[in-house]
Amino acid sequence: MIIHKKISIPTLFSIFAFHLSNLQMAIEQRAYNIYIETYGCQMNFADSDVVNSILQKAGYTSVEDIAQADYVLINTCAIRDNAEQRIRKRLHELKSLQRQHPQLRIGILGCMAERLKNQLMEEEDNVSFVVGPDAYRKLPGMLELVRKGLRQAETDLSTEETYSEIQPVRLNGNGISAYISIMRGCQNFCTYCVVPYTRGRERSRDPQAIVAEAKMLFDEGYREVTLLGQNVNSYRWNGGEVGFPQLMEMVAQVSPLLRVRFATSHPKDLSDDLLKVMAAYPNICRCIHLPVQSGSDRMLKLMNRHYDSAWYLNRIDAIRQYLPDCSITTDVIAGFCTETEEDHQMTLDMFRKVSYDYAFMFMFSMRPDTYAAKHLEDDVPEAEKKRRLEEIIALQGEIALQNNRKDVGKVFEVLIEGTSHRSKDQLCGRNSQNKMVVFDKGSLQPGNYVNVRITDCTAATLKGEVVE
Repeated sequence: MIIHKKISIPTLFSIFAFHLSNLQMAIEQRAYNIYIETYGCQMNFADSDVVNSILQKAGYTSVEDIAQADYVLINTCAIRDNAEQRIRKRLHELKSLQRQHPQLRIGILGCMAERLKNQLMEEEDNVSFVVGPDAYRKLPGMLELVRKGLRQAETDLSTEETYSEIQPVRLNGNGISAYISIMRGCQNFCTYCVVPYTRGRERSRDPQAIVAEAKMLFDEGYREVTLLGQNVNSYRWNGGEVGFPQLMEMVAQVSPLLRVRFATSHPKDLSDDLLKVMAAYPNICRCIHLPVQSGSDRMLKLMNRHYDSAWYLNRIDAIRQYLPDCSITTDVIAGFCTETEEDHQMTLDMFRKVSYDYAFMFMFSMRPDTYAAKHLEDDVPEAEKKRRLEEIIALQGEIALQNNRKDVGKVFEVLIEGTSHRSKDQLCGRNSQNKMVVFDKGSLQPGNYVNVRITDCTAATLKGEVVE
């Protein structure tokens, strides 16, 4: 006999609410996938690893296939206009993916987020959240609100945030080399630069946390770390108790098998003490990136660089004195405000005097909110900027080739990074001078140190043969 039991309307509503609540809980508790794209400098890539760590700890899963993502986080650069335009183009491209996956949410992180703030969400209708570089700890809570349909923006800069205790979860490393962020922000206020406005004032990370991260990486099989900061040699912990030379020594002492690099140095702060520490530890790499920006004293003053050409060349002489085998690389800007042909020729002369091994060379791009944007005129015609840049590039190509030819016949210790892009039968790695070396694979593996005699070269690469 079947017994039919009458259920009241309130009871039906209670049952429905109970099951709906369970369904909502199941949805909330499922693992959400994140996909992180990174643009710009090494600091941005290091920040993406911090973001990955924060979100994985909160239960999110990092995926390599964007089609599997619930959230796409784009970590951005604002140093030049073309960097921002690239992001705008990428956001437009992602609209087609969002049409296929309506629940996909896109967020902008980093410097572009900090510079444009809410303006990004007003101009880009497919952006759900905007997060500045000092607000990454808030991401888990923000993503929960985004799931409920609430667009979010958090761009307050901090005078204290360094993410010091967070162990980054590395996204796209080779398992051999890794970045370690040692400080954040910049207060040099070069007149062309937006960084102080997008990353805030300088603050240094706890040296013990830095050393612990280096030890952890070495134990995991990494054999090279690069200490990162907008201006690493202004690192100061606890009122100067630990400065950058002391920090370099502490990291170098983790293991003689751990190579240590750093980027970037400001010429005004490059000390003899640092050079002496570098000379004392063979595992501190013989390569210094020392941005010059211009060879003209008038330009350097207008750029607010805090040094002149004589000071810069004095620092070059000091490097040569303490580290005769050190390679030197640089940054330069062509066509800054009011730059004349004479100023340009002084920059070319600086390149000849220093004989850089490599250079990052750019045309000047006026950035909003900088001193230059407010007080100077971008008066060098675009065609003239381009011509000057092309002259610098051509000269640097000649210099790099000459420098590499001097290495032919020398033997370098090379840390193998992986397979050469041009041939699966060859490996590639870098020597202490940060020059890429290519050689036959044999039975060698990434992560091995190997001695290579240089037999040939191009302006960008050394070619060699393994020796015992």
